[in-house]
Amino acid sequence: MNQPSLPVRRIEDADYVALAAFRAALRGFLRFSERRATAEGLTPQQHQTLLLIRAAPSPLSIGEIAEKLMLKANSASELVERLEMAGLVQRKAAADDRRRMETRLTGKAEAILAALSTAHRDELRRMRPLLKELLDRLD
Repeated sequence: MNQPSLPVRRIEDADYVALAAFRAALRGFLRFSERRATAEGLTPQQHQTLLLIRAAPSPLSIGEIAEKLMLKANSASELVERLEMAGLVQRKAAADDRRRMETRLTGKAEAILAALSTAHRDELRRMRPLLKELLDRLD
C-alpha cells in the first residue's frame, strides 16, 4: 500500500462542519440550476449539454459529448437527438470526415442559454463569499 508523500493533517470537527456546509451549498446551487433549466423547458442534462456545446472551442461530436458528460455514446446520441427535435441543436457531418457528426446550437438555444448563464453567473457571484469562506476554513 502506498503511503502519502505529504503529511496528512488530521480531520478536525471543524473540517467536517465545513465540508458538510460546502456540500450543502453546492447542492443548493445545483437545485437552483435544476429549477432554472426546468423553467426554460429543459432538463438539467439538456442544459449541461447546451452549455458544453457552447463552451467548446470547436464543434463537438456525439462521442466527445458522451465523454465530457460521462455518458454512453448511445445515451448522448439520444440526448442530442431530443435537443435537435426541440430545435435547439443542429447536427452536421464534419467537412473533414463525413462520418463524424458535429453539433451546433441554434439561435433559439443561444437565447435560452444566455438567459440561463446570466442567472447562473449571478447566483455564483452571490454565493462567492460563502464558498470562499467555506474553502478557507479547510486550509
